[in-house]
Amino acid sequence: MKFINFIYEGSKNIGILSKNEAYIIEINSILEGRSFKSIVDLIKNISNEEILKLKEVVTSFDNNYKIYELEKVKLCAPIENPIHDVICVGVNYRDHLEETKRGFDKSNFVEVEKTVYFSKRAKNIIGSGEVIEGRFDLDEKIDYEVELAIIIGKEGKNISKDKAEEYIFGYSIFNDISSRDLQQLHGQWYIGKSLDTYSVMGPCILYKDSVKFPIEMDISSSLNGEIRQKSNTKMLIKDIPSIIEELSKGMTLEPGDIIATGTPAGVGMGFDPPKFMKKGDTISCEISEIGRLINKVE
Repeated sequence: MKFINFIYEGSKNIGILSKNEAYIIEINSILEGRSFKSIVDLIKNISNEEILKLKEVVTSFDNNYKIYELEKVKLCAPIENPIHDVICVGVNYRDHLEETKRGFDKSNFVEVEKTVYFSKRAKNIIGSGEVIEGRFDLDEKIDYEVELAIIIGKEGKNISKDKAEEYIFGYSIFNDISSRDLQQLHGQWYIGKSLDTYSVMGPCILYKDSVKFPIEMDISSSLNGEIRQKSNTKMLIKDIPSIIEELSKGMTLEPGDIIATGTPAGVGMGFDPPKFMKKGDTISCEISEIGRLINKVE
């Protein structure tokens, strides 16, 4: 089951994707008496019985509810205004760790014993089809990073690995746009990854039981049709249960929190010479079972 945030004729709404992925079914028309304002609102308040009802509607698709043709709506990021900054896991694929060492000046990159975590300011996350506003005036080295995003489904602290799946709502595709010179010049990653439109997510949130746990999904990116990254989420250095366990030891995870789990090798800075994005480029990020996230750079 896939949750969609969309605009139709100027009105914003949330829905679930039909089984053939040609239509969106409005959620508030399915659940009588409900008026969820956003997917985060839904995550916080929907019951297990209501989730089952949505699954039934996806399976037995009919015209009893408000239905929209997918090709006639504007897709938005499933979560546009997250409750907190996005939690990011750094260098979490072994091959990307090696290219990161090559891509940065050695004085600005130190391999550490523990997992690297950082935050990414994301006041307004953009969705598939929206424009990435490249700040080439600040830094010409603008890069892409396809990542699997975890969406937290309920509040938790001190979560053990064997209970981690219970705290997940679903998964999405996240493109962690990065200005490499800004990363290096400031000695940390926050500014270089936090410019407006540099957080991209979509096209949907895949509900957690749509894929087997632990997650093994193909992940890739292409720039102007050229494959740049190609891997599988089973190659994560720190897997999803371990990430949730470690983060929740010291902080409370809340419904709607977004955790970007890291990117595989093939980012622009990893090539010799580097292959960064330019104005007019189209970046496509894909994760099997979830879909494709496509954006143009301007």
